[in-house]
Amino acid sequence: MSYIRLINLDGNKMMSANGTLMKNLGLSISSAIILVACSNSEDAQATRAGAGEAETTSTISPVDREPFKTSEIASFDEPWAMTFLPDGRMLVTEKAGKLFIVGTEGSKTEVSNVPEVDYGGQGGFGDVVLAPDFATSGNVYLSWVEPGENDTRGAVVAMARLDATATEPTLENMKIIWNQNPKVTGKGHYSHRIVFSPDGEYLFIGSGDRQKFDPAQDMTGNLGKIVRLYPDGRVPKDNPFYDKEGSLPEIWSLGHRNILGMAFDSEGRLWNQEMGPRDGDELNLVQRGGNYGYPIVSEGVHYDGKDIPNHDTRPEFAAPKVAWVPTIAPSGLIFYSGEMFPGWNGSAFIGGLASEALIRVSFDDAGAKEAERFAMGRRIREVEQGPEGAIWVLEDGEGGRLLKLTPPE
Repeated sequence: MSYIRLINLDGNKMMSANGTLMKNLGLSISSAIILVACSNSEDAQATRAGAGEAETTSTISPVDREPFKTSEIASFDEPWAMTFLPDGRMLVTEKAGKLFIVGTEGSKTEVSNVPEVDYGGQGGFGDVVLAPDFATSGNVYLSWVEPGENDTRGAVVAMARLDATATEPTLENMKIIWNQNPKVTGKGHYSHRIVFSPDGEYLFIGSGDRQKFDPAQDMTGNLGKIVRLYPDGRVPKDNPFYDKEGSLPEIWSLGHRNILGMAFDSEGRLWNQEMGPRDGDELNLVQRGGNYGYPIVSEGVHYDGKDIPNHDTRPEFAAPKVAWVPTIAPSGLIFYSGEMFPGWNGSAFIGGLASEALIRVSFDDAGAKEAERFAMGRRIREVEQGPEGAIWVLEDGEGGRLLKLTPPE
């Protein structure tokens, strides 16, 4: 039986046309309502490639025409992250364990001496970002998954010097500065996204719950947390739980699930997006010491269909500023600040895996909301802003393309 699902973007629960109570989206107040035509069969789960976990394919209709020109620059096998060097070239990681320097015209040069990674499921090579003092130090920060004892594994973050000027570029003086703790079995929800504060003083790392649920609320470990460190791995004494007995001092916020994007906005505020369980993906304003409730609350439900209470049932937990039902399966996050698309300044952009889309989120006095959704036709793994203001995206999976989005001619 077909029906119309109503999703109210002011955060109020609504009734679908067949009387089914919808999940609370937890958004700030706006008057926008999205009408979504769907059928019971369209609610079936679509498995994310290589992830070992199902994510619901979105049914929200994307815009028909994109306000940008798309140029294919290069292609990769399972690309995961990218960042720009000062000269305009890029660093791109592949999940199986490769790092490339990529020219804006598409040339690819492999970097040697990369770490050996535990590849499989959602695991492997992860993020890459430049050190705040890269111009003088040449240091980069990398994340990947390493094996432990008894078939366990966990993410690590390391710093290394990149010699990018040599004929054969290489990494030197690699030093691990952070470990996901504890290492556990399974091959999902590593997260291991990295971002520096705008002043370059602090390093933030997203650590997923590793599909273990309860550790996201356990203060003795860093699973399901965002951690805050100095760039050398030391723990700042002004962290919210630094002196709290039984808590890891590195923890900045908790109650997260699978963090696949972190970014600072123009006001210096940290945001993260994370995948919900079955639906209920979140965009969160990350507060010092904030608890975002997982697995106690969520806007989604468990994969076996069991309900999870919404955030509005437990006001002590921080609710998302935007939540998605159905899922978009988010990956990558930026706040746009370029000149090529002046109308988008201040907007957030999120890649969509299951939704195969690029999602724009706008902000105003009433809060945040999805403003536009651009159909890309492929799973989008990563989003970055280039030095000249172009938007760059990486497609997921084998043959994933590096695309440059510029204003239409």
